[in-house]
Amino acid sequence: MKNQDVMHVAKLPELIEQVREHPYPLLFATISGAHIYGFPSLNSDFDLRGAHVLPLDEVLGLQIRHETIEKESIRNGMEIDLVTHDVGKFFRMLLKRNGYVLEQLLSPLVVFSPPEFAELKDLAPDCITRYHAYHYIGFAQTQWKLYSKESPPRVKPLLYVYRVLWTGIHLMRTGQLKTNLDELNEIYPQSYITELIDRKCHGKEKETIEEGSRAFHESEYNRLLQRLHQELEVSKLPEMPRCEAKLNELLIRIRKSAR
Repeated sequence: MKNQDVMHVAKLPELIEQVREHPYPLLFATISGAHIYGFPSLNSDFDLRGAHVLPLDEVLGLQIRHETIEKESIRNGMEIDLVTHDVGKFFRMLLKRNGYVLEQLLSPLVVFSPPEFAELKDLAPDCITRYHAYHYIGFAQTQWKLYSKESPPRVKPLLYVYRVLWTGIHLMRTGQLKTNLDELNEIYPQSYITELIDRKCHGKEKETIEEGSRAFHESEYNRLLQRLHQELEVSKLPEMPRCEAKLNELLIRIRKSAR
């Protein structure tokens, strides 16, 4: 996806309107899913993810409500799914080496971003640890099970398998999060990835692949899963996040400003 395409997608008025209707102030809202993985179809829905800020009087009591808010809607034929977590919950998830929230934070498709968002993004590199590999190992195994039980097998879950594995491998090797499979394939070229992406982007949402290719893709899945384990063993990434104190200070400032 080209830079101008990225800006166009992130600023679609339907997405902005969905964000504006959120009941709480937002720390950020970005696009996740197939659009940042590099293989959206023409009819792919939009996965909006982010963090909201609950006011002090809602977080000081024994029970905290509305820590996670979900809203689905259809605007001008576009399916939009918005999920946000309160900043406290979001920050705790970052410290637990959660790859989902890390990808949301570092998504190149930004729909809404106040000044504090830039501060949070600057802390992201210090949130990354070698144990993020286990997120991608588990995610790949889950996606492979989904792919394996289908007959005929579909392109979409298979692309998710490869996206997750290459994202994890690259993260362990470089400490840099890259979620776009098309861009990853430029670094680690595999001709079958190019073909799968083309079929997903220009075919049907439920595009299938030949049953005869199952053995090949199972072999590739096992090879890449083993490689991810190997990259974990030799990774020089830290074992623990180094951003807790700064996240705590940022959270306090955000809470105080929300009074």
